[in-house]
Amino acid sequence: MTLEIGIFTALACAFATNLGFLYKYRGANDAATVSMAHPWRSAADLFRSKWFAIGMAVAVGAWGLHVAAMAMAPMSVVQVVLSGGVVLVAVMAERLFGYCVGPRQWWGVGVTLPATNSAHSQFSLAGMISFEAGMVAVGALLVAGKRIGAPVHHHGVMLGAASGILFGVSDIAIKAVTGLVGTHGMAAFLSPWMLVIAAASIAAFYASARGLQDGEAVPVITVTATASTVTCIAGGILVFGDPLAGNAFGLAVQMLAFALVCVAAWLTPAPVRAVEQSA
Repeated sequence: MTLEIGIFTALACAFATNLGFLYKYRGANDAATVSMAHPWRSAADLFRSKWFAIGMAVAVGAWGLHVAAMAMAPMSVVQVVLSGGVVLVAVMAERLFGYCVGPRQWWGVGVTLPATNSAHSQFSLAGMISFEAGMVAVGALLVAGKRIGAPVHHHGVMLGAASGILFGVSDIAIKAVTGLVGTHGMAAFLSPWMLVIAAASIAAFYASARGLQDGEAVPVITVTATASTVTCIAGGILVFGDPLAGNAFGLAVQMLAFALVCVAAWLTPAPVRAVEQSA
């Protein structure tokens, strides 16, 4: 039952994560513009917004559910379940927050689960370092996108992608720590990977908040979730050795499902207030 409980926990995490993002979007746009030159002041401004503070509280709860899910199931399985958030965010934005979403947002995400009986927390140190360093470099390029010539109107989405990748870097390190707990007990929390978790999470916090200020809610949230999903699924396979299907048909279906997660982000247009459309 451990795998099934992990999947159910991941579903609850997907709902809570998107609810937190939507609250944070509302709150971030009531706060002063985030400036990395003044991180403490920016964080204080954000938390003065009631909606942003509520969103962060919900996000912390979602993070706890995410950690629990990763402790019970392979990372690739958890992330496939969380990719359902690409669909949930459209439903929640319309039903709970008054957004009107277009027909493209109702395209579902096809998923498939690999057969497995363990949480797959063992990893190669060299593979872990290489993967994490590569993802951090990609995230840094996206954060610097506007400065290196990327279109300004894409800045919010690029920051969303960067924050998603950095959240993924943190999640992969958390998965590693859950594995170390099984072999080293509480000493695992003294691991250098705890520094990676902290640094990646802080950087993702600021990138996400600024992305929500510079872009529209649904596209930024969707790209953030998709980037995190892609990063974690790739990390699950490459770093932790999560299994793929054992036959050609199953492998093709898994690859198609992975591609559909990315397509879902592309299909998600900017939201329009329902009341504005009615007017």
